[in-house]
Amino acid sequence: MDAGDEIRSAHKREFLEFLDQDVGKGIYIDEIRKMIHHKRRRLVVNISDLHDYNTQLARGLLRNPSEYMQPFSDAVTEVTRNLDSKALKEGEQVLVGFEGPFVSRRVTPRDLMSSFIGSMVCVEGIVTKCSLVRPKVVKSVHFCPSTGQFTTREYRDITSNVGLPTGSVYPTRDENGNLLVTEYGLCKYKDHQTLSMQELPENSAPGQLPRTVDVIVEDDLVDSCKPGDRVAIFGLYKALPGKSKGSVNGVFRTVLIANNVSLLKKEASAPIYTPEDVSNIKKISDRADTFELLGNSLAPSIHGHSWIKKAVILLMLGGVEKNLKNGTHLRGDINMMMVGDPSVAKSQLLRAIMNIAPLAISTTGRGSSGVGLTAAVTSDQETGERRLEAGAMVLADRGIVCIDEFDKMNDQDRVAIHEVMEQQTVTIAKAGIHASLNARCSVVAAANPIYGTYDRSLTPTKNIGLPDSLLSRFDLLFIVLDQMDPDIDRQISEHVLRMHRYRSMADGGDEALLDSRYGRADDSDIDSVYVKYNRMLHGGKVTKSKKPDTLTSNFLKKYIHYAKHRIQPDLTDEASDHIAIAYAELRNAASNAQSGGGTLPITARTLETIIRLSTAHAKLKLCRKVVKSDVEAALKVLNFAVYHKELNDMEEREQGRLKKLGSEHIADRPNDNNIRATNQTMRGMNAMDVDDHPTAEASMFLDAERVELFETRFGHHVVANHFSDTSNISVDDIEKVVNAGLEIPFTRTDLLSLLKKLQDENRLMILDNGRTVMMI
Repeated sequence: MDAGDEIRSAHKREFLEFLDQDVGKGIYIDEIRKMIHHKRRRLVVNISDLHDYNTQLARGLLRNPSEYMQPFSDAVTEVTRNLDSKALKEGEQVLVGFEGPFVSRRVTPRDLMSSFIGSMVCVEGIVTKCSLVRPKVVKSVHFCPSTGQFTTREYRDITSNVGLPTGSVYPTRDENGNLLVTEYGLCKYKDHQTLSMQELPENSAPGQLPRTVDVIVEDDLVDSCKPGDRVAIFGLYKALPGKSKGSVNGVFRTVLIANNVSLLKKEASAPIYTPEDVSNIKKISDRADTFELLGNSLAPSIHGHSWIKKAVILLMLGGVEKNLKNGTHLRGDINMMMVGDPSVAKSQLLRAIMNIAPLAISTTGRGSSGVGLTAAVTSDQETGERRLEAGAMVLADRGIVCIDEFDKMNDQDRVAIHEVMEQQTVTIAKAGIHASLNARCSVVAAANPIYGTYDRSLTPTKNIGLPDSLLSRFDLLFIVLDQMDPDIDRQISEHVLRMHRYRSMADGGDEALLDSRYGRADDSDIDSVYVKYNRMLHGGKVTKSKKPDTLTSNFLKKYIHYAKHRIQPDLTDEASDHIAIAYAELRNAASNAQSGGGTLPITARTLETIIRLSTAHAKLKLCRKVVKSDVEAALKVLNFAVYHKELNDMEEREQGRLKKLGSEHIADRPNDNNIRATNQTMRGMNAMDVDDHPTAEASMFLDAERVELFETRFGHHVVANHFSDTSNISVDDIEKVVNAGLEIPFTRTDLLSLLKKLQDENRLMILDNGRTVMMI
């Protein structure tokens, strides 16, 4: 036995003692039993346990892992065979992976320097590219027909822990020159895949390109992550000699040979439920205000938008996907769009969705192309083969795609997502590749109106400026307005100021901020259900009965995950009849010319929307059946979206303010009339002057609000009656429509002055001495 074998045997004895129940802690015997039960072939060891047992052994493993990895693997294999002799095949070995706090060796791709070569490190980053999984030969078996003998040959490369790398040439003749035939069925292979890992964009140095490191994963680690995942990879950092023609190149290429891949956001995508969590989830589902509670718990830092938050909750729960026997696919995902003025928290709502949803991919209209959203055909650098590179919507399969600045996209790129939003597949026919990829995702889009801000004199369709073929694919379309109301402005300002003044203890250090980036929650908030009341954060004195409940983000994630994946409701006859009646009423209202039209075209897709929203509400209540109350709750959300209730509420508040203003003027008028009568008597004015004066007085009340009210009412009248260009409208009809329900009506002089203003803007033409108006 040479010196190298003696050292390996000594290390193997130390690791056997570490795994043994009597000498070491023995905690890994149970782990090995679990590994055998689940038929896995890799034992993950926490480096802290090894450090507590033997500091020198742990240090040696980190500094020179190539010396220790194979003895550790041999020790685990021996213990596994002693526990269960049938667990492993002949010649099969158990692999070893590591985890735990690597302290100074926990680095990013930018920090990987030459001092780490040959040692074990933990590298954190985001996976940008995955190669195809290919088999790599470990042992080849050859048969010689002349002699009838079998010969074997083993192959080792840079990833092997034992011995020097061998050549990769297959033997074709034996020592005597006889031909050999390869027996492919007897050869041994292992899976091989290469990854590219890039440093996290938020941690990269400003103004510099993010660094990348190549990772080699083998055996059971292949396909353990996909592009877009944030991972921590534990492995051995090695240098490969550079390929140079003739001369020796001193520059080496480095790779990371992985022994464990840990997803940093894995706990968010698959939460672990304790019995207390399940009982709390069922308690909340039994409450009468479950819908309002979950809506208020989503993005509590955003004031208002309660209906939009409720719609987002239903979107994250989703309906039930159906694949019929005849091949028809009925999507269960809900698509939503928000259109409105700048600075109304549209983008912040998208960020809130990304924080709560287990899988969400964010993109912008200008920063993404059609192929970037769907799929592209690229060339593999290793083999030169054509292969598909998945886009954002394919990567977000079973997740949510958030598209900000949706109106800034090119028309060609926008057409690319038509198929995804309804059929939920991406079909590619390029460069000889015909493929159909799944893209079963919900789309949440935010856009500004066509003129930058919402023009209330135009219809919602003209403000949005998107084709009906795209709008009908959105289940919900919300108009979000910047409301100029003193009470609302005061509430928003108080809310924003409270958020800026509040600073929790958890946010005090850089470590807390780093943990929140990687999705690791604070331990104190993991088990709590409700957010603790804080006067600085939640406002002034609030009685216990009026104190609003808010769920913590961790519990909200658990509730949504539980309701989405455990409950699959069925439609009842009662709910089906109610949906059919509601759909017929919506169609009838849309065809009625006086209704003015809604934000979305009412088509057969709207019927499916009602079904999806009702099913999502039944999931919310953890109910196996969709009942009438679920349909009514879904219709409230749909009516708010379709009939732009926010715009109507805003107009009602303005009319209320105008009525209040008018009543004040009416209360003041008797005194004005007395003064006016006294003045007229003193000056000896004739009756003509007296009749004209109230008209002049009335025209003085045409402030900005009155002008805006006239333009809004006139615009709705034009749209509701479908007046096109060259249509004639009677001024008497305009006067009736505009003055309906007003305490201070517009006089004929006011109307003519306002119409003349529109004529100066080339929007209409006044005919017949002010009796008729023609639209231009």
